[in-house]
Amino acid sequence: MPRTPHIGCTLLLLYCRAGFEAECAKEIAAVCGALEIGGFVRSKPGAGFVEFVVHDPADSVRLVDGVRYDRLVFARQLVFGVTTLRDLPSADRLVALMPAIAALGTSFSALLLETADTNEAKELAAFCRKFRVPLAAAMSRSALLDEGQSGLPRLHLFFVTSAIVTIGVSFPGNSSPWPMGIPRLRLPPRAPSRSTLKLAEALQLWLTPDAEAALLHEGVTAVDLGAAPGGWTSQLVRRGVQVTAVDNGPMDKALLDTGLVEHVRADGFGYRPRFPVGWMVCDIVEQPKRVAALVAEWLANGWCTHCIFNLKLPMKKRFDELEHCRRLLLDRWRAEDIRCELRFKHLYHDREEITAYAFREGAQPRRAARKNPARRHDQGRNRQ
Repeated sequence: MPRTPHIGCTLLLLYCRAGFEAECAKEIAAVCGALEIGGFVRSKPGAGFVEFVVHDPADSVRLVDGVRYDRLVFARQLVFGVTTLRDLPSADRLVALMPAIAALGTSFSALLLETADTNEAKELAAFCRKFRVPLAAAMSRSALLDEGQSGLPRLHLFFVTSAIVTIGVSFPGNSSPWPMGIPRLRLPPRAPSRSTLKLAEALQLWLTPDAEAALLHEGVTAVDLGAAPGGWTSQLVRRGVQVTAVDNGPMDKALLDTGLVEHVRADGFGYRPRFPVGWMVCDIVEQPKRVAALVAEWLANGWCTHCIFNLKLPMKKRFDELEHCRRLLLDRWRAEDIRCELRFKHLYHDREEITAYAFREGAQPRRAARKNPARRHDQGRNRQ
């Protein structure tokens, strides 16, 4: 992970969905506790961000090396904060900011002026867009901004108000590539539902372009549990994947007309594939532990090699429920001596749910046994 060791980190700044500050705080406290890094959490309900303040500045290097963005569930972005400036003069904020930025002792590949993703902070967005222009020009003149050097850290200015800003950095490979940690995805034309954006974001988060090309292409097979009306199925079909869509509800007619979708009218928890498939995706509204047990079974039995699924968390004890589901999955695979990788993320397009990606290590996606299995049937009638 490219980093600049001499940048001293005094706090961690984590962006999250408003309303999930408690879960984000509990998670980062547990991570830093496991690293034996002393500090305390600062958070406010509805603020849209959490801070972990480090007791000992000597822990800065261990903090930068040890805290991994891709292992954090509730954080949209991971920023290593250096200093917070208050009472910025409205007449000339550059006078206060430029010395603090220069004191970091490095140049940056990007300048990001950001706020929390809350209704209260939205009025700051226009200020950030306007102020970025003179600040970027000043940094370029001082050789502090080189947007052509992708390996350099990125500079974040997180504005709580127009007069209060936390200055911090993020590192390529250990942060979200998107400003504010928010991917800007467009709803595809004629998409069956907005849920399609959840799977689109998950694939963009967890698969590199090369990995996506290798794992999702024409001839690969998939099962979509709880598919109707077809939001997740549509993402797979766009990539040429042949999908068995399992749901008692109706599927989008345009999807069925592609010749790549077989609609099985059945309950997702009772369905068993006729042959192993490359992918299983699942967006069933059900207790998270029941969905976790279903996913554990699919991968343990070799019914699929890759899986993306949602866990609909309860309003209370969301973090505890997530950890319970994690243990349920891992315990099942360990008991059967199966090596699986498991990742969770509270995506931007998620609400109360968490999205997860699991796969059997070393497994390759299975290709279709036949082409264009475009049929609609009742599973009980056709599988005696």
